[in-house]
Amino acid sequence: MSGSGIPGLEDLHLLLSIPFSIMYVIALFGNSTLMIVIATNEHLHQPMYIFLTMLTATDILLSSSAVPKTLSIFWFNSHEILFDCCLIQIFSIHYLFVIESSILLTMAYDRYIAICSPLTYTTTITASFIRRTSLVAIIRAFCIITPLVLLLNRLPYNESNTIAHTYCEHIAMARKATADITVNSVYGLVAAFSSTGVDMILIAVSYGVIIRTVMSLPSSETRSKAFHTSISHVCVILLFYIPAFFSFIAHRAGQGKIPPSAHILLANLYVIIPPMMNPIIYGIKTKEIRNRLAIMVCKNKRRNSFSVFNLGQKIGTF
Repeated sequence: MSGSGIPGLEDLHLLLSIPFSIMYVIALFGNSTLMIVIATNEHLHQPMYIFLTMLTATDILLSSSAVPKTLSIFWFNSHEILFDCCLIQIFSIHYLFVIESSILLTMAYDRYIAICSPLTYTTTITASFIRRTSLVAIIRAFCIITPLVLLLNRLPYNESNTIAHTYCEHIAMARKATADITVNSVYGLVAAFSSTGVDMILIAVSYGVIIRTVMSLPSSETRSKAFHTSISHVCVILLFYIPAFFSFIAHRAGQGKIPPSAHILLANLYVIIPPMMNPIIYGIKTKEIRNRLAIMVCKNKRRNSFSVFNLGQKIGTF
């Protein structure tokens, strides 16, 4: 198997690598920083921030499962990929995507309980609840995505196939088979609806109830505070689902109508844009994270200044 990169834009691969590499570095640095800030501050060891840590870890893995291969094509024309490695990449991308969708659903439920039933929050969102939901997310993703990969593995392919993509993608690979792929297409739809489709519906319902509850609050200050605690999560949800939705529609219904380059760029957006933007959104919108990050930066500055001062004193004694 081999990836062609972006058809029609081969001459621009090196130029396109610049924004891709910048976004990938921002995603790695931003999510790593967010994880360190939460892990090193006991005040942030709360359910909402534990879910956020899970989200940042998944973002790092999701972007790293696709972007390095894309950059290797752009930089080194490294198009070849072993068939088994291609299947592993497909499994990794879709598996992590379903897990992230589960995390976003859990975070929406967390906000629902915090706003609509605050008195039961500490007894509902417990350490046991976090462990159970994490285990369910992992098992659900595995059970949904494993058949997807097995169905691809059973198909016959030519010895040499070029996928019109920057990484191995389910439908793009299935279309290279020399047999009927109806079962693959149908199961792909079922998998998408039973995972992210259901999650999107439940998230929409939970936020519908949240908005109704917030609007019924008597104090405008309380309403503003409630909206502020949820706005970051809403932005992250939109960034995650919208590019993925349009990429899904483009691959399913846009064949022959939308240029292949647009298909591929959309598919790359949903594995790089959310991981890049999530830490920025939470860093800007969440006061607790901003404050803790500022404290960490100030401590590092003082430590560095103290080290320089000590070094100066030692030099002065010679």
